[in-house]
Amino acid sequence: MPATEYQSSFLRRISIRRNQVISMDGNHEQELEDLELFQKHVADWFAGLLSPSEELISSEPLMSISWLRKLVDVFLCCEAEFNTVLIMGRDPSQICKPPLDRLIPELMERAVKALDICNAVSSGIDSVRQCKRFAEIAVSALKQKPIGDGQVKRARKALSSMLTAMTIDDKENNCKGAERTWSFGRRGNTAGANKERAVGNFRSLSMIVAKNWSASKQILAMYSNLVAPRGGEPTGLASPVYILSSVMVFVMWALVAAVPCQERSGLATHFQIPRHLAWAHSIIALQERIAEEWKKKEKKCSAGLLEELQKMEKLGQSLIEFTDGFQFPGETEKMDEVTAQVAELAEICWRIEEGLVPLQMQIREVFHRIVRSRTDILELVDNAGKVSQPIV
Repeated sequence: MPATEYQSSFLRRISIRRNQVISMDGNHEQELEDLELFQKHVADWFAGLLSPSEELISSEPLMSISWLRKLVDVFLCCEAEFNTVLIMGRDPSQICKPPLDRLIPELMERAVKALDICNAVSSGIDSVRQCKRFAEIAVSALKQKPIGDGQVKRARKALSSMLTAMTIDDKENNCKGAERTWSFGRRGNTAGANKERAVGNFRSLSMIVAKNWSASKQILAMYSNLVAPRGGEPTGLASPVYILSSVMVFVMWALVAAVPCQERSGLATHFQIPRHLAWAHSIIALQERIAEEWKKKEKKCSAGLLEELQKMEKLGQSLIEFTDGFQFPGETEKMDEVTAQVAELAEICWRIEEGLVPLQMQIREVFHRIVRSRTDILELVDNAGKVSQPIV
């Protein structure tokens, strides 16, 4: 069953139950059942990302644009169900009880950092789009029949620019062309914050941030105080807070690994989730696979783990070798090989063109969803504070 269908069914079910038991005292067992259902959905959704159906394996490899879109969709579903569990029909006073009085503020701070990462990822997507434009120039030149020295020189210049744009030294913060902005609640230089980039009717979140901003440090700060709840916690709500926090950190970590982002050195050191948690098995497996790929990426100093970027880089290097040794009219066997590579590069450009705007729109939805949820939760905390105040 698709994630959205799971979510819709869950929301209807829990809404009906909350309306039935809101005035009853003995709803603890029902609440536990709802929490178990939430955990099951999280487990099922991530299992789908780890082991897609056979017919999708070739078209949706790990860290491809289509796979990332599914990952973001899973996060949106998890976030919606979490809000239902935490907020719908909830007595505000429960939020003020330990350990939620500590966990909720930590979650809110984690959310702010996630907003900053959304901005960085959106800017990284713009960088991928720029690489695609260079690739399209090379494709256009090498598709000419017959290929002459002029077309080869034009293709070589475009391919060199593409590969240069992909070469990122994370340790030196050398992420050319990436402009970002803080989400909110931050101090710093925001000059040019009103400058906008348009992609059709879509307005990018990406603007300007400080040069010393670090994606890897942002991820580290998100999970530095993330601890699994103990069995003796007085409220079961600590569990969904931990689950959403873990999902949020994992999704942001995966997005940062996929697309060019500022300063990502050490990203392979991922946060630890206890292996005994049934809902986390697939997340842990995905973590391990992505971390292994990241270690290989760091050795090559490439732009990211995005499947389409890696293929584009490999084809670009091969075609550069062809242009270096080209002599008109070219060997027939070699020209056939180049024709096949150009066709493959054109296919990748098409996939990027088709997938990037929807992915960027999903990142925008994540940003605004987190803002709305954060506002709702802070309002609940505020109401809890008013309820707990003594009447004078």
